[in-house]
Amino acid sequence: MSSTPLPEPSTTATSNTGPSITEIETHGVERIPDADRTARPLDLFRVAFGGANTFATCVLGAFPILFGLSFWQGLAATLLGLLVGALILAPLSLFGPLNGTNNAVSSSAHLGVHGRVVGSFLSLLTAVAFFSISVWSSGDALVGGAHRLVGLPDSDVSYGVAYALFAGLVLVVCVYGFRFMLFVNKIAVAAASLLFVLGVIAFAGDFDPSYPGTLAAGDPLFWPSFIGAALIVLSNPVSFGAFLGDWSRYIPASTPRSRVMAAAFLSQVATILPFLFGLTTASIIATRAAQYVDPAAPNYVGGLLAIAPTWYFVPVCLLALIGGMSTGTTSLYGTGLDFSSVFPRFSRVQATVFIGTLSIAFIFLGRFAANLTQSISTFATLIITCTAPWMVIMTLGYVTRRGWYDPDALQVFNRRQRGGRYWFTHGWNWRGMTAWLAAAAVALLFVNLPGQFVGPLGGLAGGVDVSLPLGLAVAAVLYLALLALFPEPREVYGPEGPRLVRAVDTPVPPIVGAPAEQPV
Repeated sequence: MSSTPLPEPSTTATSNTGPSITEIETHGVERIPDADRTARPLDLFRVAFGGANTFATCVLGAFPILFGLSFWQGLAATLLGLLVGALILAPLSLFGPLNGTNNAVSSSAHLGVHGRVVGSFLSLLTAVAFFSISVWSSGDALVGGAHRLVGLPDSDVSYGVAYALFAGLVLVVCVYGFRFMLFVNKIAVAAASLLFVLGVIAFAGDFDPSYPGTLAAGDPLFWPSFIGAALIVLSNPVSFGAFLGDWSRYIPASTPRSRVMAAAFLSQVATILPFLFGLTTASIIATRAAQYVDPAAPNYVGGLLAIAPTWYFVPVCLLALIGGMSTGTTSLYGTGLDFSSVFPRFSRVQATVFIGTLSIAFIFLGRFAANLTQSISTFATLIITCTAPWMVIMTLGYVTRRGWYDPDALQVFNRRQRGGRYWFTHGWNWRGMTAWLAAAAVALLFVNLPGQFVGPLGGLAGGVDVSLPLGLAVAAVLYLALLALFPEPREVYGPEGPRLVRAVDTPVPPIVGAPAEQPV
């Protein structure tokens, strides 16, 4: 038997104002003490929205136009992808308040004490990829705007300085930790939103909502393009799945779950602002400077600068700076935190500096030595294809467990111990692992990204990329089937027992081994 779960936090915890934003955060993935869990659902909204209310999201918003859709068709694809993605993401916000730790550690309950490294690995790869994309896109916009505005040389040196500026500032914020990141995102949400609104004024005279797109009526490429555009939009909310617990773990467990989920859901719905900015400006670029939306070599940032009035160059540069900071911090913070959970000898600060340094080196290598910019975009898409089934397993696991977890047993891996409720078979829950592996494999087989990556079965759906829907469906059906056919021990379900599935009275090994000393 495992140790008794930790008690629920007291309701007085929220009265604590917490440490200063300039005090370096020392918490790693161990359960956050009740007294330090003073965040609110609004704070979760700010961080999640701030991380997506950026230039990188505008680039994603331009894809419907790049795919040949009209403005209204592109808007429909954007809304579809955004709403579905937000619905998939929202339940992942619940694990942080319940367990006081990140989602990778919480996944021990469904993948096993050792199987939780799947979540850590996925979040690590996703963070490095999106951190790179964020720095590249923001740096390009900053240099391009400064070149048009003040004649800054459009050279590798200029780009290198811009990338170093973004990456260095992001690393500093992430070292200070959650509260400093929250402070940055509070500013970023308001400032970026204001700059996007200014964009309405800048481009209102050129915008034509009747933009027809390049696909003729009845074109056989319409549905592949529509679905493809919707899936690209959907990938943005899904990319936050592994990180949501990094921020929600500071919310008290007594907070109503509906409010926490609403904050996560609305944070993604609110990104309609940068998505719409990208969609609208891309339709203008396609009309006035079509060479910038050539699907073979798209250059959204260059096209935006080509059509923007001179007075909007400064807002573009500010958008680039703010966007690089907010997206970069939300990505890199989770990376350092998760790396410290896989290698507990590293503190959160040490892990953040180590991963941040490697990420910065990767950014410069990819941009100037290996020309990996497009490859990393493809890589990010493939990572999300594998992350979505993991999110489904986490959500269904939450439902079957009735939201009950043993926070102490979740920390067995981090303490280098053995046993407990989530030990299963030598630290692996083969039910969850099998469902994830099978779903991720099927999804990768059906990926269809023309010119980038096409899986062996990618052409079976008439050119439509069905990888993500298939991955979600296989994960859901197979995981529930395995839970029904091979029930888990009753001890993992808590006092109320399982929901939808059966349980068996299998003995659970006790937690053994001395807790590992946590670095500071």
